[in-house]
Amino acid sequence: MSGERNLWSRRLRMDFRASLAVVALLACVPIFVSAPYTLGILIVSIYFALLALGWNLLAGFAGQFSLAPAAFAMLGAYVPALLDYHLKTPLAIGIPAAIAGTAALGWVLGRIVLRLKGPYLALTTLSFAEIARVVIGNSFEFTRGDQGLNVPGIIDNRVGYYYIFLATLLAVLVLLYALMRARSGRFWLAIRDDETGAESRGINVVRYKTLAFALSCAICGLAGALYGTFSRLVSPELGLLLQTGLVIAMVVIGGIGTLTGPLIGALLVYLSSEWMRDFGNIQMIVFSALVILFARFLRTGLWGLATRR
Repeated sequence: MSGERNLWSRRLRMDFRASLAVVALLACVPIFVSAPYTLGILIVSIYFALLALGWNLLAGFAGQFSLAPAAFAMLGAYVPALLDYHLKTPLAIGIPAAIAGTAALGWVLGRIVLRLKGPYLALTTLSFAEIARVVIGNSFEFTRGDQGLNVPGIIDNRVGYYYIFLATLLAVLVLLYALMRARSGRFWLAIRDDETGAESRGINVVRYKTLAFALSCAICGLAGALYGTFSRLVSPELGLLLQTGLVIAMVVIGGIGTLTGPLIGALLVYLSSEWMRDFGNIQMIVFSALVILFARFLRTGLWGLATRR
């Protein structure tokens, strides 16, 4: 057991250092790239990287498959938008409220659904995601429905926004690394590998699964809140199942259960989707085929392939 734990610690350290190297490379991009359109694409790719890290915490580390990361990003985006629209609340309160609100909702929902296993959990989170999107889309007097809500921006500089998103990504990586090094990380891995065995050894399985779910929702809510201030508009389209499909593809292709994999996957998948935008819906066919191939032949993703030796 001690040898396996030391091996996991070494792999986690290497994984974390590699993720920091990716962030350092991204930090140099504005030195060479100044076009607003290109920076905008990179900012959105970092937004998806945050969603991928949040979903990976739940699915990759804790072994719980959810279909609601995009829905919680949508809810996180709507919190500061609604507070500004109805109460003129500043973003300094709205963004923390988005994090706290999505975390609390994730905890409550987790206490209900995380007693389920396998496809039942996925179907329950899918149902919640669709209900949340439909309710927001039909509550015109409160949310303005499909017309969306305007959101004030933090700054008017895209380079500044780029570094805000990058600093948030770095903070999330440090948080996840600390959590995985702590007792909670070992418990999540034990639950992922053998839930029954973990419960027989005294681990409060429901409690730790719920904690992972709440933290995952909080990360997605934070990403959604930041994205809303960047795009200056939030709408129910943020919660489309298509967005969740992209997040899952990013994690599977990059490497599930790692820190670096979701970063690599998010950058590659989103940049590729932008390149293939002119080809219509073929991008989803390509990504779906890649997910099937990676799940069948390369379950550790690109990061696992790079570190196999």
